[in-house]
Amino acid sequence: MQLETRRKQPSYENTLVYPSVETAKKRFAFSHKEITHLAVAVLLVISVGLNLQGMVYNDSGVLALLSVMFAVSFLAHELAHKTMAQRHGLWAEFRLTLIGAMLTLLSVISPIIKIIAPGAVMVSGSADKKVIGKTSIIGPTANIFLASIMCAASVALMHNWTFPVIAFYNAWLAIFNLIPIGILDGFKVFVWNKRIWALAFTASVVVGVISYRLLF
Repeated sequence: MQLETRRKQPSYENTLVYPSVETAKKRFAFSHKEITHLAVAVLLVISVGLNLQGMVYNDSGVLALLSVMFAVSFLAHELAHKTMAQRHGLWAEFRLTLIGAMLTLLSVISPIIKIIAPGAVMVSGSADKKVIGKTSIIGPTANIFLASIMCAASVALMHNWTFPVIAFYNAWLAIFNLIPIGILDGFKVFVWNKRIWALAFTASVVVGVISYRLLF
């Protein structure tokens, strides 16, 4: 989720990139433009997963499942942001970003670089630091929840490798986004409530360690 200033105000009250768009009147509404951007982003994420063949898995069926689950995890993060923002009456839509899409595309063809960040949910409207914080933390929370479910499934199914890979991917998404710097979710959560940030960041690290241990 990314922010842009609409008028002079404290940094935690910044609003997102499309200031000319009216505040959302419907909850969980999609525009045609947003659907197009989401479709391209999902294709990029799936392509990164499919490119792991021969590097992680040789089984094309398992690789296809992982790729789809990577896309589901990505969508869960972004749509959680969107849902929370629209619940508070804000305009919120996913948009590809040039740098993010290029890095993700590079990850499709590179055997070393693996960055999945084709875009972000852009939000417009008036919001205080509590609303911004709640909107920011819900994305990583979705990934922490998915990582926990995948870890449990791995243990229940005798350490099936597919589940801890998905768990680790979700844990990494949560950890990275909760770093309290720059435009990342973690900074806005940290400004809003440091205790909640610490709890969420700790939880993301814990599930990350657990999923890593299940992998190896």
